[in-house]
Amino acid sequence: MLDLDGVIWVGGTAIPGAAEAVERLRQADANLVFVTNMSALTVADQEAKLAACGIDATGLVVTSATAAGQLISPGERVLVVGGPGIDEAVELADAVVCSSGPADAVVVGIDRGFNYDTLGRAMRAVRGGARLIGTNHDPSYPTERGLEPGGGSLLAAVATAAEAVPIMAGKPNQPIVDCVRSRIGNTGVVVGDRPDSDGRFAQALEYEFALVLSGVTGADDLPVSPEPQYCAPDLAALVDQMGLE
Repeated sequence: MLDLDGVIWVGGTAIPGAAEAVERLRQADANLVFVTNMSALTVADQEAKLAACGIDATGLVVTSATAAGQLISPGERVLVVGGPGIDEAVELADAVVCSSGPADAVVVGIDRGFNYDTLGRAMRAVRGGARLIGTNHDPSYPTERGLEPGGGSLLAAVATAAEAVPIMAGKPNQPIVDCVRSRIGNTGVVVGDRPDSDGRFAQALEYEFALVLSGVTGADDLPVSPEPQYCAPDLAALVDQMGLE
């Protein structure tokens, strides 16, 4: 299972050698799934972004929004603090995206238009009885400019204002574990750049954890917990290290 941000790309820039490393994994008959905590993009948009990097991932992408959709029931009204990826997941659950008023659930992810009004609407919905669902807890994610606030930072604001404990959907939590376990089987390797999400995700699946240092975690951050079974500068170096040909 391959993470995207920090493994395949940083922001809009592909990491050198990543596409070739994916092809080498395919040549070694690896069963690949791309699993990301980024909820802003639809699955098709993530697939298109991968295709632009030279990677065919049709039908192989699972997002934290996908996992959040598993926590929504048909017919529910859902206030979305996030992007089109969450809207898509809510609609696939046969629920209704609403912008205000009473809601059955509030789902929070990356929202680049997040402001005080957004926070107020989400807070009031949760205080009015809506379930608070977080796509992920990640406080940041890597871009070409450096780290940017992640969905977890916005979720923390809503949870604090609403004085509520969110239900978590994305890595390393059970909803996304359930989404991907049947695709891989009983053994596997989670490749990612965050021990707190990717490493714990591997633990939840009882898979090996491979840490790449091309994203949030750098060499100066080592050692980390959970301890990875593999550690490499990037995906290409990881494939070299694992001896996959």
